Amino acid sequence: MVNTDVSLCGIALDNPVIPASGTFGFGYEFAELYDINCLGTFSFKGTTREPRFGNPTPRIAECTAGMINAVGLQNPGVDKVVSEELPKLAKVFKKPVMANVSGFSVEDYAHTCAVLDKQEQVGWLEVNVSCPNVHGGGMSFGTNPDAAAQVTRAVKAVTRKPVIVKLSPNVTDIVSIAKACEEAGADGISLINTLLGMRINIRNGKPVIANTMGGFSGPAIFPVALRMVYQVSGAVSIPVVGMGGVSTAEDVIEMMMAGATAVEVGAANLTDPYACKRIVDELPSVMEKYGINKLADIIGRAHG
Repeated sequence: MVNTDVSLCGIALDNPVIPASGTFGFGYEFAELYDINCLGTFSFKGTTREPRFGNPTPRIAECTAGMINAVGLQNPGVDKVVSEELPKLAKVFKKPVMANVSGFSVEDYAHTCAVLDKQEQVGWLEVNVSCPNVHGGGMSFGTNPDAAAQVTRAVKAVTRKPVIVKLSPNVTDIVSIAKACEEAGADGISLINTLLGMRINIRNGKPVIANTMGGFSGPAIFPVALRMVYQVSGAVSIPVVGMGGVSTAEDVIEMMMAGATAVEVGAANLTDPYACKRIVDELPSVMEKYGINKLADIIGRAHG
């Protein structure tokens, strides 16, 4: 009998499979399809201090082995998340949930995290300093080590829960940013968020997405994500949550061998709403195929 248990920042998970923020709503939508308690946990929709309508449409563009999106952090704001979304989730999900937080200032991040820190359902705060789809915030904090550290310190000052900082791949040196976050008190690092991409409609010569550019995700980015997880996990001593193009149980194992303690699944949920359930179901047989008895033992195996 194989063991899929892992521990993320001191919180036990039955397995390392985590639907990524922005691809799983607030969870209860998917609970209509299957029992989402089979998941390790999930990261709920990116939440900001104030409500956001998001970017103009069209927001989605297809591309080879992936997709581009520029939703723009559409969400009802943290107060409504606490008063309306979390009570609905509590009816269908009995495990700690990961709260994904975005902001446009250090104060925004701190306020939103302080509100969510008080929620018993929330196990971890995933602080997104890496969204490429909004102007004047998000990724601007994640492309500079000092700015990322400033956000990390501000959030840590108002929270008791583990803080996992989500990093952007759209940088020259992701390791320096991860190390800055660790030094500022981060309890974990998650990566990668989407790459920046675009498509052009060759019939009219205009960008397909109203926002011009958006976040490129899907299987095509897996090797880039794997490389960055490997680099960062070898440079920090805190847990790493790996993501980017993950769509199979084999991908999960590869990410963990690169150094990930847990693995988020993003775009795959948008093409197959049962993707995470399938990966969870297939994980034990794939472990047996490769002679893996305990999943936690393979974390960072590629580092030697």
